[in-house]
Amino acid sequence: MLDAQFKAMLDAAKAAAQPTLDTLPLDVGRAAYRAMRFDGEVKFGGEVRELKVDGAAGPIPARLYTPKGAPTVGPGLIFYHGGGFVIGDLETHDGLCRRLCEVSGVRIIAIDYRLAPEAKFPAGHDDAVAAANWVFAHAYEIGFDPAHIAVGGDSAGGNLAASVAISLRDAGKNRIAFQMLLYPVVQFGADTESMNALADGYFLTKKGMDWFSACLFGDGDKTDPRASVLHCPSLTGLPPALVVTAGFDPLKDEGKAYAEKLKAAGVPVEHREYANFIHGFYNMAGVSPAVPPVIDATAQALKAALA
Repeated sequence: MLDAQFKAMLDAAKAAAQPTLDTLPLDVGRAAYRAMRFDGEVKFGGEVRELKVDGAAGPIPARLYTPKGAPTVGPGLIFYHGGGFVIGDLETHDGLCRRLCEVSGVRIIAIDYRLAPEAKFPAGHDDAVAAANWVFAHAYEIGFDPAHIAVGGDSAGGNLAASVAISLRDAGKNRIAFQMLLYPVVQFGADTESMNALADGYFLTKKGMDWFSACLFGDGDKTDPRASVLHCPSLTGLPPALVVTAGFDPLKDEGKAYAEKLKAAGVPVEHREYANFIHGFYNMAGVSPAVPPVIDATAQALKAALA
């Protein structure tokens, strides 16, 4: 069954006839997403610092979270925010990054990659790879142990994290230690059972995914394996992964399929599905009391993977 608090939230939005983000002007949609601060109370005793890192076409913003009492050099997570490659930024995922950092004790650097439609594919993906290589090049400056660096993200950010892991494997220079993929997008134009059965009414919609895809690619190739990572010819040799899906998420079937393909390629992978939750729940700790324990469990998995 759908979590009662999420059901109440969705019912209230439907009763109020709230417009969906894909129906709003782009600037309004981005502002509305930024205003959706459902984080709840976030206790963070560490340090937050604004940075600039290398993107593919010049410097891009980043935010470094250092937990209280962290060693001079320790494990680190490169985090890519969700938002369909079109909305979202450092602010929309600030609460989640603080909570993950506080519980895991792992430094986190969040990357503000370029968004579509102003910067269509592969701009954001290229930024994600460039930023990851910057982190390795400057690891000791920001307190990251280059032997214990993970990539992670939610939704579109999970896609970027998976794509970065593949790109760095292929480049053979900087090696990612772990992938934290939270309800990731792993293909475009999906015709899965979950995409059709959960097409409307559960926060992320099939229509919304089509809009994000149109913004990202325009007339470009949606099957490019840098974006549709599920169709990457080989996943062999990738770092261990945690793949999280939600029971009422149109993306759940493709997330499961990616976890299965990783496993078939010999990659150590754990798939966790939270059957009562919707897409985006990691940003909704203030909506349901069932969410914070899941974030904590994910943070502990990150900590253990990078130990």
